[in-house]
Amino acid sequence: MKRIILLLLTLSLSLGMMWAKQNKQSVKFYVPIHCQTCIDKIYKTIAFEEGVKDLQCDLKTQTVVVTYDANKTNIEKLQKAFAAINKPASLTPPSNSGQ
Repeated sequence: MKRIILLLLTLSLSLGMMWAKQNKQSVKFYVPIHCQTCIDKIYKTIAFEEGVKDLQCDLKTQTVVVTYDANKTNIEKLQKAFAAINKPASLTPPSNSGQ
């Protein structure tokens, strides 16, 4: 019985330390989102990139907020993942020079 309790205690401490080591960060990308299909495409691909913890897409502002573990990925890798689905992700809003 003591072995089981010791094993469970060790396991819970190990999991706690793994959780504490996560370095969660968020970044807001400006992405050309035109419809729900664009949003679905983002959710189906970017959500499965290594380190991605959460995604929030906003059609009105054409932004995607990505929460990620900085120990597993970074902004450049995330931008490459967006580019791979033909959705370039920028850290700055697009200019409206054509208006």
